[in-house]
Amino acid sequence: MRLLETHGLSAFYGDFQALFAVDFAIDAGETVAIIGANGAGKTTFLKTVIGLIAGARDAVVFDGRPIGGLSAHEIVCAGIALIPEGRKLFPSLSVEENLRMGAYSRRPGAWSLGRVYELFPMLAQKRHAPAPALSGGQQQMVAIGRALMSNPRLMLCDELSLGLAPAVIKDIYARLAEIAAEGATLVIVEQDINQAIAAADRFYCFQEGRVALTGPAKDVDRDALAAAYFGG
Repeated sequence: MRLLETHGLSAFYGDFQALFAVDFAIDAGETVAIIGANGAGKTTFLKTVIGLIAGARDAVVFDGRPIGGLSAHEIVCAGIALIPEGRKLFPSLSVEENLRMGAYSRRPGAWSLGRVYELFPMLAQKRHAPAPALSGGQQQMVAIGRALMSNPRLMLCDELSLGLAPAVIKDIYARLAEIAAEGATLVIVEQDINQAIAAADRFYCFQEGRVALTGPAKDVDRDALAAAYFGG
């Protein structure tokens, strides 16, 4: 079942056009990677889907319903959650308070504080610690847990590996695989081609705000992907 589609999606920052007629689709239960160099439009795409940047109403369709132009709050309540680049935790709040902020929409579902602590046992140990006291990897776990607390049908993951050590990235993606194995639908944005392709069923490569290449992750032509990524 097609869960999210975009049709000719364009996005602007003032007079500057950042996305050009992007067509995208993801089925329920899929993991799809969006890769591309810095400035390719990946984060802009996620922000437009989640309602942080205005898009045309019919250009974004979630579960058969046009959601372009809705507020971010309305879109979260509909079942989409964003794990933002840089984590964006509330620095004045504890780990547990940050997690509870994710549940403000009160969507029903399987994810609860207890289940997040099962997925990330380290967070249970540090539940009363202020968020800035955690390591970068632990903060990323909080950001993922906060998104899960909204019981989303679709999770948008923006640069989860940014600034993290390879061992920590491996651990984060292992947890992401567990989430996907339970039937979650994931969009993963990464600059790291290998990491993204390894985690995904399909991929889209963005270049200068356009889709330069798309296809199954397991059958990717590395030469074609390199040309699409770098604009060759």
